[in-house]
Amino acid sequence: MQCEEGEVFRPIAAFSKNIWRDQFPLTDDLQSQVFDSLTKEIDPLKEKVKNMLMASTADPIENVQFIDTLIRLGVSYHFENDIENQLDSIFSSHQNDLFSGSDLDLNSTSVVFRVFRQYGFKMSCDVFNKFTDTDGKFKEALMDDVKGMLNLYEAAFLRIHGENVLEEALAFTTANLKSLAKKSSPNLAKQIENALDQPLNKCPPRLAARTYVSFYEEEESRNETLLKFAKLDFNRVQILHKQELSQMARFWDENKFSSELPYARERYVEGYTWLNSVFFEPCYTKWRVILTKIMVLVSILDDTFDAYGTPEEHQRLIDALKRWEMSALDELQDYTKVICKAVLVLFDEIAEEARKEGKSYSVPYAKDAFMGLVNNYQAEVKWYHDGYVPTFEEYMSVSMKTSTFDPCVAISFIGMGEVAEIQAFEWLRNDPKIMKATNVIGRLMDDIVSHKFEQLREHAPSSVECYMRQHTLSEELTLKDFKKLLEDAWKDINEECMRPTAVPRDLLLRPLNFARASYLCYKHGDGYTNWEYMKDDIFALFVNPIPI
Repeated sequence: MQCEEGEVFRPIAAFSKNIWRDQFPLTDDLQSQVFDSLTKEIDPLKEKVKNMLMASTADPIENVQFIDTLIRLGVSYHFENDIENQLDSIFSSHQNDLFSGSDLDLNSTSVVFRVFRQYGFKMSCDVFNKFTDTDGKFKEALMDDVKGMLNLYEAAFLRIHGENVLEEALAFTTANLKSLAKKSSPNLAKQIENALDQPLNKCPPRLAARTYVSFYEEEESRNETLLKFAKLDFNRVQILHKQELSQMARFWDENKFSSELPYARERYVEGYTWLNSVFFEPCYTKWRVILTKIMVLVSILDDTFDAYGTPEEHQRLIDALKRWEMSALDELQDYTKVICKAVLVLFDEIAEEARKEGKSYSVPYAKDAFMGLVNNYQAEVKWYHDGYVPTFEEYMSVSMKTSTFDPCVAISFIGMGEVAEIQAFEWLRNDPKIMKATNVIGRLMDDIVSHKFEQLREHAPSSVECYMRQHTLSEELTLKDFKKLLEDAWKDINEECMRPTAVPRDLLLRPLNFARASYLCYKHGDGYTNWEYMKDDIFALFVNPIPI
């Protein structure tokens, strides 16, 4: 677009500055030493906890409850094979006599249900029927069991389509938990408040663990060895995450993004928070850094298409990118050359790492997903420049793909080792239901909190404006409809994670965790663009260690 004076009009957004510079120094050699020291310290504790896990198998319910504690404290990743084997054994041998009987109370039933559902076992929701009356309503007497009510609430978030008893469970617990918190111990009240804000199934695993450690510490029945192990392990892994964030600061500076692309958001810490939500374990350190670099470049591209470049500049950049050759840089003479070079260098790195792992076949899938994202950015820009307001369905067909998840999930698969073979990439290319649901969550939650800020400058319409216009609805009624669409998307994800699954569970956790990251980022506002919405979570995850 041209201004009257002949200058290019660029609808630049007023993004806030990066506030994290001082928290993650570019070099800190002491961190590696501390990491190694803590690793040696937790090794004997890890062995003790494993012995506890094996000892708990004498009682199936105690076994599942102990597994739940390991999950919630964030240390279950150390024992995944044992946990899978134990749950498989219990589910196949005991479900009839244990889960359908009347001996288990509300709390135990809810915990057992949630753990099995988390691991993809299709445990029947009929186990909750015994807590309802003849009208299908939950019995009022259950409110005397506050902890049971809290765990019933958490269990309800693993529901799938058609599970009416869990719909009723969610309505019943949501309506009563806030008042029950006022009558509870301070520790239980804090757990209720946290759950109402961030349900466990919608919370990134690492943040859920950081939060639960403080709750578990106040439990009279806590196991001191397990608590110490969880604290030390969290702090140990946090050191690795800090080192990775230092690498991201270096990546930003070495590419001179601040000076070359001053219009773009400097959000590598927020981007890293997303990818840390997708997989936090130490074994994924290399791919976590690579994926955060992808997220940074995608964010720059988003700002370029959304708030700076012209359609002609965009098309030249797209034409250069799709060649996937360094010689394409010769065709670019402006700021887009910086972007194109950074993308090509990073994909060369991805290709080399994939080659080392014997997965060179996976790189074209990642490139296709990346170019699909960029092409859809251009489609959104065309709507804006043409003054076109699409239907909601037309908007979603394009803008679900600009939630950035497709290329990120594809690249995460490359880093998952032997569990992701070529069939997994073919499955991903066919846009499975779980990816559609994850993209719906990312797109709608983003638009709900950011559309008003975007409309302060010239900008393409969001899902909110498209839906309001098409259905002649107020914003309030539109958001009510969006809430239902979001709930359905979460049910789709839960359903796709049920056994037998199309691909291994480890792969399904990647889109699920992207959905969880979306919920964390957008539950109160645009936490990616505006640092204040995720500031406390970032401090808890990456800045402040847990006091021992």
